[in-house]
Amino acid sequence: MAQPNHDPITATAGAGDVLGTYLRSQATAFLRGLRLHEESGADAVEGTDATRSLRGAARRISATLATFRVVTESSWADGLRTELVWLSSTLADEHAYAARLARLMDALHRLSGSPELPAPRGTAGALTVGSARAGALLERQLTLARTRAHSATLQALGSSRFHAVADAVAVLASEVPLDSVAARGRVGDVLAPLAAVAENRLSAAVAALPPRGDGEQAASSPYNADHDGLWHEVRRLLRVHRYAREALGEDVSRPAAAGEALDRHRDAAEAAAASATAARTPRIAPATAYALGVLHADQRHEVEAARLDFERVWLKEPAVTPG
Repeated sequence: MAQPNHDPITATAGAGDVLGTYLRSQATAFLRGLRLHEESGADAVEGTDATRSLRGAARRISATLATFRVVTESSWADGLRTELVWLSSTLADEHAYAARLARLMDALHRLSGSPELPAPRGTAGALTVGSARAGALLERQLTLARTRAHSATLQALGSSRFHAVADAVAVLASEVPLDSVAARGRVGDVLAPLAAVAENRLSAAVAALPPRGDGEQAASSPYNADHDGLWHEVRRLLRVHRYAREALGEDVSRPAAAGEALDRHRDAAEAAAASATAARTPRIAPATAYALGVLHADQRHEVEAARLDFERVWLKEPAVTPG
């Protein structure tokens, strides 16, 4: 979803006016996405685009309500934020499974044709021996998961719970319940300090990430999947920080670029987990297990590459030019 366009916002602008304008714009985007979803019918591409728009607006509203909670009617904000988090998570699952399968199939295809891959012991071929069966196994597992997620999405969109959320967002598009005292303050006194709190939480989470090491040590050290959760939390906090700055009309190109790296990190980590899960399937052939193991290692390599990209963007490390 594109960053909204803003006129310059000064520190002396009214906090309620600025926050209200942003929330109303995101509520309007949510309703527009809902209308497009209803009109898309059987068109899969249009339906996917509409769902992405819905999710983007829902994330922005929920994150903004969390960051600037004290400027709103808190009980209202807490209730709507909880429902929007549920909706965004539900809508994300189907797309996530489809994207994960596509990612893994592309990786298998790429790896199968690589002359640099070692052959399993006792075989004459490389990864091609088990890649077809590995791909079929992954397709069965992830297609089943996607089908279940699709059913859950349809059930959610037809539920009274969703209609209540849509009604609440429709009200938000015209009227934002604000705290009568905090909303009268200025951006510099009210919103900017709250946005700084979100940024400080992000900085603390980044500082808590396990060190990667330097040079050959980083390249040769095993990647610990247990650390993925810490990186996912950084991704979440980065998104909250980005939306807070977006609401204040600030440039968010740097957090957006860092967020793209962490999106790739999440995708690769989840793809690696999916290949590991498939490899634990009982009674699979050794060649299939080998292919899944190579695929897992490939995706863990992508995880580390995404982490490095994030550090280069967020910590402004100079990019290394390939020799």
